[in-house]
Amino acid sequence: MYRYDQFDAQIVKDRVSQFRSQVERRLSGDILEDEFKPLRLQNGVYLQLHAYMLRIAIPYGQLDSNKMRKLAVIARDYDRGYGHMTTRQNIQFNWVALKDIPDVLEQLAEVDMHAIQTSGNCIRNTTSDHFAGAAVDEVMDPRPWCEIIRQWSTFHPEFAFLPRKFKVAVTAAEHDRAAIRVHDIGLHMRERDGKVGFEVHVGGGQGRTPVIATLVNDFVPEADLLDYLEAIMRVYNRFGRRDNKYKARIKILVTETGAEEFTRLVEEEFAAQRDAEKITLPQAEIDRIHAYFTPPAFADKPATSEAFERAKIADPAFANWAAVNLHPHKVDGYTSVTISLKPIGGLAGDATDSQMMVMAHLAETYGFDDLRVTHAQNVVLPHIALDDLYEVYRELDAAGLATPNESLITDMIVCPGLDYCNLANARSIPVGQEIQKVFADPAYQRDIGKLHINISGCINACGHHHVGHIGILGVDRKGEEFYQISLGGRADEKAAIGDIMGKALRFEEVPGAIKTIIDTYRDLRTAQDEKFIDTLTRVGHEPFKEAVYAAD
Repeated sequence: MYRYDQFDAQIVKDRVSQFRSQVERRLSGDILEDEFKPLRLQNGVYLQLHAYMLRIAIPYGQLDSNKMRKLAVIARDYDRGYGHMTTRQNIQFNWVALKDIPDVLEQLAEVDMHAIQTSGNCIRNTTSDHFAGAAVDEVMDPRPWCEIIRQWSTFHPEFAFLPRKFKVAVTAAEHDRAAIRVHDIGLHMRERDGKVGFEVHVGGGQGRTPVIATLVNDFVPEADLLDYLEAIMRVYNRFGRRDNKYKARIKILVTETGAEEFTRLVEEEFAAQRDAEKITLPQAEIDRIHAYFTPPAFADKPATSEAFERAKIADPAFANWAAVNLHPHKVDGYTSVTISLKPIGGLAGDATDSQMMVMAHLAETYGFDDLRVTHAQNVVLPHIALDDLYEVYRELDAAGLATPNESLITDMIVCPGLDYCNLANARSIPVGQEIQKVFADPAYQRDIGKLHINISGCINACGHHHVGHIGILGVDRKGEEFYQISLGGRADEKAAIGDIMGKALRFEEVPGAIKTIIDTYRDLRTAQDEKFIDTLTRVGHEPFKEAVYAAD
């Protein structure tokens, strides 16, 4: 995990002091909201539908118990008792009073946290695989390079005012759990002839113009990565649109320029860098950063655990949860645990202050003090011994955190929608809750298998509806909420944008339509283990469209 040094601490302390003065001037009326807006955005403060919202940076989603406890205290003392985990592996507080935000930022600084560059036209939080450092299928731990990118991009003077916001994701696993192909820059770590490098994808994104990123280089060596990123950013800064915010993202530049020409511009810029411009990372600094991510001191354990097996026999609910919410670990005798923040009928991604305290305790007691926020709005304990799993489960269950649905149909990505956001056209949260009720039975969910439903309340796609196996987009029709359903999206190594199925549906029609889609899938699959997305790919969209619109 990253650590503040004396310079980091002083920078953040000074930034809090500056913002405190800016807030005081806003509250006294010395500056108006339009003048205050660029100042607050630099500190992660948004003005939403009902109140200001504070977005806090969690680099590559990683927390420890001290940080999680501090977030719990902020939720309890300054918000309404909860925080919201986001798809950029950050956390948002939706009800913090503006007068209190400097105090919140001051408290965050005590545990090496801040809200810098969580908004505005800059390079945002670098995200990664939430199982990084634990996953069986990773080439190596990608987090050290996420940290290097974080340090390079924070306060970078050349990229502090880009044409539009900019997002980077890094993975090192064969299966892409970081959605790198729908990012402005997506990096996939590879090993070739004993050397480590990066496959570089550029120009992915969602919003009103969804695009899958273009592969611009299949292997950039570690030593050249920052220079190559700098070349990409310079091309974007030079040629990106600034006259129209809807055409300002790098995805538009790549699309309009063409993949071949854009790649040529990047390679030309990279080749033109003079020696004085090159970013040479001293090996001592690379080693220092890698040391932050030294694996825990795992105890030698057998691959199986008698205590774990006995507990599954004794407690069927635990066995059901363990069958769904665990992920294989690279070390025998350990597993990674997904803590679902998607209880049936709950608010997707929300955790109460008491639940945060429980997660902090479990990480500290059983999990080598390591927690991760996922881009699917859940939390992961990446290193839990199988021997300890039942005790972890019992505490999670008592805290309402043991919903057995990781990556199943009720584990939805849902944006705040019209309940909170002043950009939204429709509600997202109630739609998700109504769908969850239809599929609440755990056995039913497991029979359906892995399936991602993503819901957005507007075209900005904060709910990632474009890449949901089933995507739902709220739209406004003369003051009434309607919902478009798309099929076939995915955000993994086979990334694709979903296709709209047909005419938009009314709110009350959506749960039934989703059930019809699922019933059709269950009738068409060749075996119970054929996933929804695979059946859809095999048979096409037409059977699903016919089933949903049969009564028209």
